Amino acid sequence: MYKLNLPEFNLSLRKDKGKVWIFDVIRKKYLVLTPEEWVRQHFIHYLVEQLKYPKALFRVEGSLTYNKLQKRSDIVIHNRQGRPWMLIECKSPTIKLTQKAFNQVAVYNMTIGARYVAVTNGMVQYCFEAPEKPGVDVKFLESFPPYD
Repeated sequence: MYKLNLPEFNLSLRKDKGKVWIFDVIRKKYLVLTPEEWVRQHFIHYLVEQLKYPKALFRVEGSLTYNKLQKRSDIVIHNRQGRPWMLIECKSPTIKLTQKAFNQVAVYNMTIGARYVAVTNGMVQYCFEAPEKPGVDVKFLESFPPYD
């Protein structure tokens, strides 16, 4: 599909009814392969296989409510106490990461309250520590934090 700036992993793909499907190791089912899903699955594998984030603490495409609107978060990783630790927004590789993407994930995090927030399009990844109070500057990280 797209060559990403993420490590390769063993894909589990299948064709059915004229569509290509990719296996999601978190949700344990096949999903229609879209550009965003391609990025999401690569990024999940990167976090689990390279950074050793615990797969059991992931929630993928979970629902959230913001200003009475139903939204979906791409990836939320919880800490060992079950609280959101990292929120990740995935975009298609063809979408440039602009302020709009950062605003979207920041709005989602107002509801979720994760300590870390990340945005990726598979070509570039940004991670920052969420400010503890409004008006405080965002602190971008040089790399993804180790899971503790």
